[in-house]
Amino acid sequence: MGCRPHISTEVDRLSRYIDPTAVLIGNYELGEGVSIWPYAVIRADHDRVVVGEGSNVQEHAVLHVETGFPTIIGRNVTVGHGAIINGATIGDCCIIGMNSTIVEGAVVGDDCIIGANAVVTGSMRVPPRSLVVGIPGRVVRSDDPTLHERAEHNARAYHALRDEHLEGRYRRYDGSGL
Repeated sequence: MGCRPHISTEVDRLSRYIDPTAVLIGNYELGEGVSIWPYAVIRADHDRVVVGEGSNVQEHAVLHVETGFPTIIGRNVTVGHGAIINGATIGDCCIIGMNSTIVEGAVVGDDCIIGANAVVTGSMRVPPRSLVVGIPGRVVRSDDPTLHERAEHNARAYHALRDEHLEGRYRRYDGSGL
């Protein structure tokens, strides 16, 4: 039984930026205004991956699944360079730091920041408005309303960058010389 990606209409497609080097496989759904950056991988072969409206998946990030553990990314989430999310749920307006790892079964609430290189284990439930750092990850700040502002600011910056790339503002090396 094959899995089909869900991108709702041609008009929707125009608002998304998917870099040509990104790899998207299987049963994935991309919300309006999503950006997928160079060498990111979305591999939804044994369950589904959902990337919510306005979210960005940066260079070399991996969104993967395990059977029975879909990966669900909320709205306006930044998945940082090299981050791995495998069968976890991420709330709205979060920043997933560079090279962090979030494993199957973990749940990250809205308005959270997962620090660079942190490892969020499968049994972890991160409360909303929390900052998580370390290996294994631990909550070092909670109920912090400034985390929402930081995540929203970051998402808006990537919305602008997405639009610039969709407009063709940046030259891409094509191998034909400098």
